[in-house]
Amino acid sequence: MEQAYESNPILDKLPEHLKQYIKPQDYENYTAIDQAVWRYVMRKNVDYLSKVAHRSYVEGLQKTGIAIDHIPNMYGMNRILKEIGWAAVAVDGFIPPAAFMEFQAYNVLVIASDIRQLENIEYTPAPDIIHEGAGHAPIIANPEYAEYLRRFGEIGCKAISSAKDFELYEAVRHLSIVKEAKGTPQQAIETAEKHIEELQQNMGEPSEMALIRNLHWWTVEYGLIGTVDAPKIYGAGLLSSIGESAWCMTDQVKKIPYSMKAATTAFDITQPQPQLFVTPDFAFLSQVLEEFANTMALRKGGLDGLQKLIDSKELGTIELSTGLQISGNFKQVIAFDRKPVFIQTEGPTALSYREKELVGHGIETHYDGFGSPLGRLKGINLAIEDMSPRDLKAYNIYEGQTISLEFEGKIKITGEIITGTRNLRGEIILITFKNCKVTHQDNTLFESKERLYNMAVGEHIVSAFNGPADTHSFDLVSHTISTTTIQPPLSEEQRKLEQYYQQVREFRDGTNTTISRHKVFEEIKTAYPDDWLLSVELYELAKNNGDTDFTEEITVHLEHVKQNNPKVGHLIDDGLLLVDKSLVS
Repeated sequence: MEQAYESNPILDKLPEHLKQYIKPQDYENYTAIDQAVWRYVMRKNVDYLSKVAHRSYVEGLQKTGIAIDHIPNMYGMNRILKEIGWAAVAVDGFIPPAAFMEFQAYNVLVIASDIRQLENIEYTPAPDIIHEGAGHAPIIANPEYAEYLRRFGEIGCKAISSAKDFELYEAVRHLSIVKEAKGTPQQAIETAEKHIEELQQNMGEPSEMALIRNLHWWTVEYGLIGTVDAPKIYGAGLLSSIGESAWCMTDQVKKIPYSMKAATTAFDITQPQPQLFVTPDFAFLSQVLEEFANTMALRKGGLDGLQKLIDSKELGTIELSTGLQISGNFKQVIAFDRKPVFIQTEGPTALSYREKELVGHGIETHYDGFGSPLGRLKGINLAIEDMSPRDLKAYNIYEGQTISLEFEGKIKITGEIITGTRNLRGEIILITFKNCKVTHQDNTLFESKERLYNMAVGEHIVSAFNGPADTHSFDLVSHTISTTTIQPPLSEEQRKLEQYYQQVREFRDGTNTTISRHKVFEEIKTAYPDDWLLSVELYELAKNNGDTDFTEEITVHLEHVKQNNPKVGHLIDDGLLLVDKSLVS
């Protein structure tokens, strides 16, 4: 795969299955309108958020190299981010939640490199560079929060999903794409929103991924910090939304002390949030995260954890009490007394120990699944894993012996023992048989005279989690996205407007001072009467130049724009106020 980004020591550590999501930033594709949108949002945010955001925000803007006047270049960000142990990569919109969180576990910030349309300047459901770059990046300069984010990714990527989780992800991704695509009919947007609403109402019992995604939303995206009566903003969704960052500070949004309750509190990505959670400090976020992790199959294992993997129909791993890890698609479990006594995967399966595949036990060997009894032998209080070499010999569990072992739950295995595999502590974790037969009551689960049979040794399942134990065991570079961000060709009218924005930008930057700002303004009034942002930029230039007549002319025009489109009235007023305040200060 051709590398589409400039690497660094942090990115070099990423596994290949994550690198497949990275795309070039293509900085030259940002238009002058895109730059103007970034500049407007950032100027307004810094002015407002310096009063209501956690102090780490403003400090972080400087530490992470986020400029106000231009969209950040990923390469420049990476040079600065590496000083705090992080890196950033560009991706195409939403990526699967597990992959997103795994990037965080590697201290890599995922940044959707597209930018919202001018029409969605206040808020967009789509991840964009304003949300990711100006929202997430500054806060990670806070060490306590950065560690929370990393740890969240580490735990979150192990959460077990359901099939409906992926369906919802696809629906949200689709909405984010059509809503940001120029010219999308309103009916298509409403249809996409309705589909999400229907899915959210029929998700059934929430999966671990759904619950931890809620925690992510109410902290990383929409979190408040401090006291319920006087909170500050730290969530990226709020930091990047000039509308909701103001709305969330009003009494119309209920403030709730942060707790595990957030995991079971659903959210609607298409609407402003009616309530928000307030954490007293960043350390408390980690406390709740660990509390939640204690409820996950990752730490509880057992029959319930295994059943979650079976229901997910996704690649997952169980770890036995000996440390043996079995990775595959789990198909079946036979239980006795609420304990798994036999497990079965289907398709390629790999065996590992401490996240490293056991030699000779990859998917080439276990290409059609892996099945094994678990637990204790019937009538014997000592588990096989706890038996000393003398104990094993006493029970004829010894090389060259043909034996019959009956486990609790009526699982029986007969065959000739070839060898055993031990872990680093000297505990036996696999026993290999030939001429082997495995039965449950009257049902044959495995039988072969030619093929060797490997029996896992483990009294119980201590962990169950999403994904393989060793990422090298499987070919995970197979991601296909059903829909990609839409970049329709520009009309001649739109291309001309882009040129006007570019001319004004060049004038402000001092790279081309020969243009006539008055002529540009007249063209805008005539050909683009609904456009307001360029007029605000022209107002700034006129104000800075002390051209009172020109500023008055622009003000009159903007009043007409406000009358024709009241929805942008507050945006215009805020833009003019920012200019006036900057001159006073």
